[in-house]
Amino acid sequence: MIVDSIMVISFCFIGLMSMMIPLCHSFGGLIAVCLFMGLFDGCFICIMAPIAFELVGPENVSQAIGFLLGFMSIPMTVGPPVAGLLRDKLGSYDIAFYLAGIPPIIGGIILCLIPWIHERTLKEKKKELDKEAEEKILDSAASVLTPGTAENSKKEDVSVI
Repeated sequence: MIVDSIMVISFCFIGLMSMMIPLCHSFGGLIAVCLFMGLFDGCFICIMAPIAFELVGPENVSQAIGFLLGFMSIPMTVGPPVAGLLRDKLGSYDIAFYLAGIPPIIGGIILCLIPWIHERTLKEKKKELDKEAEEKILDSAASVLTPGTAENSKKEDVSVI
């Protein structure tokens, strides 16, 4: 649970720091934003392996990390040319940084919702299992109380003797 919280905080701060880059009007401010962004990016990279291990298990963790890094390479490859196109059209890189901050923030929000959805799903499954158990108990109680069953006829035979 703590690992998930660190991942959410990292995502949200990476997005926020990306959006703050155009707002830096001094070199010191840019250094501060980059330091925080690097810190939270480091947290994200360090936590990626334990989360992959938890999700897919020890036998598939290397494939999961490879898939994740491969999937991350797509925006890393496409992002700079798109930012260049936006700069050519708009005359500034500001919108590229603002747009780059949106996906991590949305990802952090979605990650916040996953434990809540998982808990709801577990509660629904528990209710179904409780209902099935109750039905089995009622069925077994009904078969015990039904006259003419094998157990009841044995009891009746013993009482006659």
